[in-house]
Amino acid sequence: MFHKFRYHILMHLIIFVWGFTGILGKLIELDALNLVWHRILVALVSLLIGLSLLKMPMRIKSTKHLLFALLVGVFVAVHWITFYVSIQLSTASLGILCLSTATLHVTWLEPLVMKRKFSWIEFLLGLFVIYGIYFVSSNFSAQDYEALVYGLISALTAACFNVFNAKLAQSVPSSAITLHEMIMAMAVLTGVLAFEGKLNAELFSMTLSDFLWLLFLGILCTSVAFLLTIDIIKKLGTFTVSLSINLEPVYTMLLAIAILHEHELLGIQFYIGSSIIILVVVANAVIKNYMKPKVKHVEKNPEI
Repeated sequence: MFHKFRYHILMHLIIFVWGFTGILGKLIELDALNLVWHRILVALVSLLIGLSLLKMPMRIKSTKHLLFALLVGVFVAVHWITFYVSIQLSTASLGILCLSTATLHVTWLEPLVMKRKFSWIEFLLGLFVIYGIYFVSSNFSAQDYEALVYGLISALTAACFNVFNAKLAQSVPSSAITLHEMIMAMAVLTGVLAFEGKLNAELFSMTLSDFLWLLFLGILCTSVAFLLTIDIIKKLGTFTVSLSINLEPVYTMLLAIAILHEHELLGIQFYIGSSIIILVVVANAVIKNYMKPKVKHVEKNPEI
C-alpha cells in the first residue's frame, strides 16, 4: 500500500513541476519562439541520454507511423509557441487556464480520429466551458483578448497531439513517439528562426538566470517528467493520472499568486470563470470513468 502511495506523491510532484511551465514563460526573458526552441533543444538532448541509459525504444519501423509522428511534432511546436505567446501577452494564469480546455476539444476530435460515438454530455460540458470563458474575459483589454485567442489555439493543438498520440500509441512505443515528435518540433522551429533571420549567435545570448531556468524547463519539466510519468501510469493507471493532471491549472495559479503576484492583476470574475472551467474539466473525466464499460482483466502495460 505504501508503495502505491509513493507513486501518488511522485505523480503530484510532477504535476506541481508542470505548474512551473507557465510561470517560466514570465520569468525567462526570451521571446516565445526563442524560449520554445531552447526548451526543445534541452529536452531533446536530455531525452536522448535518458532513453539510451534506460534502453527504451527509440525507432519507429513503419514509414506510415513515422510520418504520422512527424506530423504530430508540428502540432507540438505550434502548441508550445502559442502557449508561451499567450502567457507573455497576458498572465500565466490565463495561459494555463486556456490550456485546461484541451480536454473538451477531445470531445469532437476523438469521434473523428478514434471512430467512437459523439457524446452529447461532453458537448454540454463544452458549453459550460464557453460560459466560463465568458466570465474570464468580461473585463479584458485588447491585448488580453489576443492572449485568449493564442491560448485557445494552444489548447486545440494540445488536444490534437493528445488524440493523435493515443491513436499512434496503439502501434508504436510512447518513447519513440515522443523522441520523433521532439525532433520534428525542433526542425520546424529551426526553420522558422532561419526564415526570420534569427538563426545566429544572438539566439544563444541570454542571462545566467534564463539559462538555468531553461535547463529546469527542458530537463525536469519535460524529459524527466515524461520518463517518470510512463512508470507512474503503469503503476496507477491512465485514468488516475489523467484526472490528477487536471489539477495543473490550480497549481499554476497558486504559483502565479506566490511568485508573480498575479492576484493583483486578476479580478473576482477571472476566478469565478476559472473555477467553472476547472470543475467542468474534472467532471468530464469523472463522467467518462463512470460511463465506460468495466473491464474484467487488468491492463499490465498501458501506454500514454
